[in-house]
Amino acid sequence: MAESPAHKLGQLIGLAIERALEEPLHAFGRQHGLYLDKKGPRPGRNGVKVTWLDKYRNTHDLDFVFERGGSNVVRGQPAAFIEVAWRRYTKHSRNKVQEIQGAITPLRDTYQGLSPFAGVVLAGVFTDGSLQQLRSHGFSILFFP
Repeated sequence: MAESPAHKLGQLIGLAIERALEEPLHAFGRQHGLYLDKKGPRPGRNGVKVTWLDKYRNTHDLDFVFERGGSNVVRGQPAAFIEVAWRRYTKHSRNKVQEIQGAITPLRDTYQGLSPFAGVVLAGVFTDGSLQQLRSHGFSILFFP
C-alpha cells in the first residue's frame, strides 16, 4: 500500500503525542505502583509492540498499558488500556474511534474481573458523534482539539 506524505506526517504527529505522554504516564505509574508498557523492546514480551490477546484469541496492538505486578521482565495484569490518535479532519474520525473501540472493548471484556480502565488521548479534529460513541462505551477521553 502506498503511503502519502500526509499519512507519514500524521504518523509523526501521533508519535510526538505518544512521546509527550510517556513521562507523565511513567510518573503516574510510579506513584500508583503500576508498570507502564509502551512500544519498544521489553524482555517480558516478544517484539517491540504492546500486544494483548483477547478471549477470542485475537491480538490487539496498543499504545500504552498499565499493569499491576508487571515489570520489565514479567507481564502483569492489565489495569488500563490507553490509545492515542490524531486526525487532521473529521472525515475519518468515526472510523478511528471504531478501530480503537474494536481493539480495547474485547480486551476489557476479557479482563473484566480486573476492571481495567479504557482511555483515549485524542488530538486534532474529531466529531461530537465520534466522541460520544466512545463515552457511551465507557471510555474516558482526554481531547486536544
